[in-house]
Amino acid sequence: MSRLLVVLFNSVEAEGGAAFAQKLGMPFDLLFLSGETRADLGAEKVLSGNACEAAADGLGRGLASAASGYSHIAAVSSMQSKDVMARLAGLLDAAMVTDVIGLESPTIFKRPIIAGSVIATVEVLAEPVVLTVRPAGFGKPQLGGASASESVSLSGESKARVIEKSARGGSRPDLTQAKIIISGGRPLKDAETFERVLGGFADQVGGAVGATRAAVDSGIAANELQVGQTGKIVAPDVYIAAGVSGSTQHMAGIKDSKIIVAINKDPDAPIFEFADFGLVADLYEAVPAMQELLKG
Repeated sequence: MSRLLVVLFNSVEAEGGAAFAQKLGMPFDLLFLSGETRADLGAEKVLSGNACEAAADGLGRGLASAASGYSHIAAVSSMQSKDVMARLAGLLDAAMVTDVIGLESPTIFKRPIIAGSVIATVEVLAEPVVLTVRPAGFGKPQLGGASASESVSLSGESKARVIEKSARGGSRPDLTQAKIIISGGRPLKDAETFERVLGGFADQVGGAVGATRAAVDSGIAANELQVGQTGKIVAPDVYIAAGVSGSTQHMAGIKDSKIIVAINKDPDAPIFEFADFGLVADLYEAVPAMQELLKG
């Protein structure tokens, strides 16, 4: 029988994963790797593995055992999920479809290619199938009911071990869940300026901070803040890009944003072609001015 297992690397992914599962239209279970669980998302079972800190190869082996009997295994798209789920697909000798944004049936999926400029339709003819999903296209899940809870063991032999994990951003929302994102590029000059200018703005509006690949590569912003094809895929209500030129790589990560606001002193910056609102101005003048208006 067709059955879906949704693997959740972080509890903030729960609603997105459940929305996809309900759209797929088959019985599903949720496997939380963070230790935090929710029982109101329509799953038949809620499993808890408490293994999100495990190395990818060991976690992949552990998931291979837990995924036995499922026709579909899915996770919300992230750098970690793509790493682990690819290993899982190899262990299961299964087909894998990444960055699913739409469904035609339980075996036909839509995914972006060529940095989002083309949407491919992919049919999978054999089970099991391993998926990573961009949740923005699947709306909100229907809440209600209570699911049975169960703990599972996800221990797997690993040739690597995690010795340290660091992250910056404090209490700000996760990029993939934030309603407002303030993002910046290389014109922010250094990490201190980046935090002072964009961090203060984000805190004022209750948003998250993002960055371009160029800003990350230059040491201006932390790696976990990178938005784009090789970073995080986001879909906020408002995406404010300050000093962002609009490379193909970056635009692939923000194309699902409801409103894109661009601030750039170059009137020919490519991002203005995609922005809903554009302001040709120096970000060091525009951002403080916007903050003052919000205070009023």
